[in-house]
Amino acid sequence: MTATVDHSVDPASVDRGSATAPVPAHDAPRKPSGAAPRTPDRRGLLGTSAGRKAVMAVTGAVLVLFLIAHMLGNLKIFLGADSFNHYAEWLRTVGSPALPNRTILTITEIVLALCVVLHMWAAVSLARRAAKARPVKYAAKRKSQAKGYATHTMRYGGVIILLFVIWHLLDMTFGTVNPKGGDATPFDRMVAGFQPERWWVTVFYLVAMVMVGLHLRHGLWSAFQSLGLTRRPRSRGALQTGAAAVSAVLVLGFVAAPICIMIGVVK
Repeated sequence: MTATVDHSVDPASVDRGSATAPVPAHDAPRKPSGAAPRTPDRRGLLGTSAGRKAVMAVTGAVLVLFLIAHMLGNLKIFLGADSFNHYAEWLRTVGSPALPNRTILTITEIVLALCVVLHMWAAVSLARRAAKARPVKYAAKRKSQAKGYATHTMRYGGVIILLFVIWHLLDMTFGTVNPKGGDATPFDRMVAGFQPERWWVTVFYLVAMVMVGLHLRHGLWSAFQSLGLTRRPRSRGALQTGAAAVSAVLVLGFVAAPICIMIGVVK
């Protein structure tokens, strides 16, 4: 008996074979010849968080140097009227006769005004960017008291400092709100501005200087963190102490003259 071979093909096996069969070369998907070109970032340095932090650092450093110089100048009031008035006159005539009077002082004022504007712009824009990065707050996550304190200090302290600067210019520089007026000598305007009957001016000055100190301490600590200097526990404690000490010295140097004028030590 001769065996017969069934040459019929199972349709299922044909389907399985066709599914696993290699795809012809002309039907294979083509790979891209190269990666797609990246879209250039047109934001520039100021459009990045790192760039805006750099703006805050540079402008903050300029403002701190100005505060130190201004504090040292204010302390000359303890050397008497002649010394203080001579210092104020030197500020107006520095660079003379090569340059007209007030040239260097005007340039300094413009630079300081730009630094204040850029510092505030960088701070506000960074805060908004951080808020957008975390639009939803976790209900189970407790808010850090230290972070909230620092945020409120920097925010409302900055507003108080700005209002104080405006008042201080009207009082001591232009003499608009000073009892002696703009024609008096700088020493007379300084003494008249902090008399006991104007105690509220002195209180405003003290509050503003405390805000400056807190602002400076937080700014120095943030700068140390950005530079990566706070990773070690020993250096962290030393830098915290250093930031607090610099801020305290600056505040004490600024409030010394108003307090001594109000209690009659400087007349």
